[in-house]
Amino acid sequence: MNRKFRILATSCLAALTLGLAACATPPAPVPLADTLSRESSLSIFNSLVQQAGMSDSLRAAGPLTVFAPSDEAFKAVPAKTMDALAKDNAQLKAVLSYHIINGRVSAADVKNGEVQTLQGAKVALSRAGTFVTIEDAMVQQADITASNGVAHVIDRVLTPPKQ
Repeated sequence: MNRKFRILATSCLAALTLGLAACATPPAPVPLADTLSRESSLSIFNSLVQQAGMSDSLRAAGPLTVFAPSDEAFKAVPAKTMDALAKDNAQLKAVLSYHIINGRVSAADVKNGEVQTLQGAKVALSRAGTFVTIEDAMVQQADITASNGVAHVIDRVLTPPKQ
């Protein structure tokens, strides 16, 4: 009986050790497109990225930093504007590209000043303590890491300047 108990205890301990080791193993890094698709608060952003044909850009080597508007941010945009974007793929790409910059910029690395977006225009970035803004949008969730960059969820949809 004592031998059976030792075997059972040893087996349970081995299973527990393996189970804990599996939990401690971090998931394999994936690119921004796949990382962001896992975020439930970014379903509209992800849908628009697909519609604009930009998924491959967010899977490229990078590094990139994405300031992704939340679903709530997109819901605040007038329906007329969203309809116009849905009908004009070039404008949709311009708006989405205005939310992306080259380089991996974590919230702690934000320096006050302007940076150029993939759309071509510049945006103002600033940080005060743990608060980070891009133009008039506040970062709500910072530092969503991916293999090819980092993303931050923001509370507004940014509109590129008229050219």
